[in-house]
Amino acid sequence: MVVKVLVVDDSGFFRRRVSEILSADPTIQVIGTATNGKEAIDQALALKPDVITMDYEMPLMDGITAVRHIMQRCPTPVLMFSSLTHEGARVTLDALDAGAVDFLPKNFEDISRNPEKVKQMLCEKVHSISRSNRRMSSYSAPVPAAAVPAPPAAPRPGLGGFVAPAPAPAAVRTTPIASRGGPAPTPAAAAPKRKAYKLVAIGTSTGGPVALQRVLTQLPGNFPAPIVLVQHMPAAFTKAFAERLDKLCRISVKEAEDGDILRPGLALLAPGGKQMMIDGRGAVRILPGDERLNYKPCVDITFGSAAKSFGDKVLAVVLTGMGADGREGARLLKQGGSQVWAQDEASCVIYGMPMAIVKANLADAVYGLDDIGKHLVEACH
Repeated sequence: MVVKVLVVDDSGFFRRRVSEILSADPTIQVIGTATNGKEAIDQALALKPDVITMDYEMPLMDGITAVRHIMQRCPTPVLMFSSLTHEGARVTLDALDAGAVDFLPKNFEDISRNPEKVKQMLCEKVHSISRSNRRMSSYSAPVPAAAVPAPPAAPRPGLGGFVAPAPAPAAVRTTPIASRGGPAPTPAAAAPKRKAYKLVAIGTSTGGPVALQRVLTQLPGNFPAPIVLVQHMPAAFTKAFAERLDKLCRISVKEAEDGDILRPGLALLAPGGKQMMIDGRGAVRILPGDERLNYKPCVDITFGSAAKSFGDKVLAVVLTGMGADGREGARLLKQGGSQVWAQDEASCVIYGMPMAIVKANLADAVYGLDDIGKHLVEACH
């Protein structure tokens, strides 16, 4: 099946280059281009593409505003192009909140220096998000914690040798677009197993920034367990993402640093480009990214170290994402007696990582995204 793409960018060079790269793939067809956000909306309505690639900074209407209008009028998977800067990270996170599915660095040097790698990455992203669950009858952005009524919480606390094999890619399976009018309701699931967990570990990839926001904003400031987060994300983005979560959540969130100590009510986000492990004393170790591994940070690495350090006292959650990262780490957690949850297919942007957990019979529970936060509160005591 050919994936139809609309390319949106005010740079004539970048429009042509992206169109050439995509058109070289016989399974991708560029059906139109646009030079600003207003044109993008008109073209999306007229051409009904399967995927839209979107720049942010454009005349007349910027990319984020265009994404919001497109998600309201003709929901379509959007791939944003972003600069690898702190401001670029902030803008990209805003675009993901607005409804974009994923992003790629907008790097002209890479295009000229390593065109084959850029081509492979761009085409893979387009194919993966074309199968995402973003074609819904409507899209609703996540609600910040401040807008959700909550019981009074305690003040926020102060901040303070496993090698996984390279993860094998998993097939991405989603509901066929033609049969979807929105996500199916999540079937009733059993109540979570209550336990004095020493750690909650959450791993995610594509769709993860919004998913993590939805989960973490449901937690009270006095949440009793430490939390570690692994989100596939470039090095330039994780600090801005942690800062964003910290502002939205009642718990504290920060980008993890070597030597940080796990504490209740504190979530530590693995820094992009590196690996995060936990030792038996509850200290975080940040290690250089291993080139043998596909992901930096890698969920398998963090889950595996948690299994070694805390035995049966870990509650792991695998959220939306492409591939199978987290499966082997979850296997080690299960062998030690810990619990593993997976996000359900209906609420995933990409049902890859959670599907790998479910297919391997590693999931103790499968929950819809909007139920995971409240179940974490129920499970941890």
